[in-house]
Amino acid sequence: MKTWVPSDSVADVLSDLPGVECAVYDGTSPMPEGVGEVEVWMPPLVTVPDVPGTLAKMSSLRLVQTVTAGVEAYRPHMPEGALLCNARGVHDAGTAEWAVGAMVAVLREFPGFVDAQRRGEWTYHHTGVLADSTVLIVGYGSIGAALERRLDGFEVEVVRVARSAREGVHGMDELPVLLAEADVVVLLVPSTPDTAEMVDAEFLARMKDGAVLVNAARGGVVDTGALLAELETGRLRAALDVTAPEPLPEGHPLWSAPGVLITPHVAGSTPASGRRMLRLLRAQLERYLAGEPLINVITESY
Repeated sequence: MKTWVPSDSVADVLSDLPGVECAVYDGTSPMPEGVGEVEVWMPPLVTVPDVPGTLAKMSSLRLVQTVTAGVEAYRPHMPEGALLCNARGVHDAGTAEWAVGAMVAVLREFPGFVDAQRRGEWTYHHTGVLADSTVLIVGYGSIGAALERRLDGFEVEVVRVARSAREGVHGMDELPVLLAEADVVVLLVPSTPDTAEMVDAEFLARMKDGAVLVNAARGGVVDTGALLAELETGRLRAALDVTAPEPLPEGHPLWSAPGVLITPHVAGSTPASGRRMLRLLRAQLERYLAGEPLINVITESY
């Protein structure tokens, strides 16, 4: 069974599975031979060039198992009869940890103190604090639950929002009211047509003065121009692990906007994610070979 994998470490983990023939394709090296014979494709973390063209050539494809939670690069182009599965759970710990660190850093003004340290200035003043605040998690799934666990002990109120309301979780239709009460708004929604630029001028205007927007989802979820307008007035602050455009080009006004902390899409890029990714890929391929139901299958409802 011809299987394309993203790295030598994945190939090593799968090497003893019977009948599995692994070829490494990380998107930077030439495409391996036999694309039409590939039955299972595990794409790399960084999207390869020409995903639609690659999938169109995979006439034998039966499974695409991503190493990311997001599947927007693959879902619109999947061949008929092939399953698409994501890596739900793999990046929960890293992303949740980043979100906590980012909100604390912005509220306690760590970037400003780092700048002052470089200048050799002792800039004593009071800062904000996470304690006693309301944290609104927009897109409450496995990462949201991991974030809530890590917030336990910070003495905050967590408000949960998901696409569909359920016990203890608000629906998206309640966002306009909930935004006005939140001190921190964390974005964890998937990238879909429904979430494209959902954080627009109206969304941001509903956030309370001094609130912090934390984006650990996808850059396209936020209208960058609308966010810039709020940042430049100083009314809102933000922590962004993802941006639109991405990578953020040199000279883009977001780099120098006041009150914003930017990291280069690293929330889930940790050794913990790497270890969990290898376990997931091994377990998923074992299920596939045994004809057992796969996990993290992407359906029409996402």
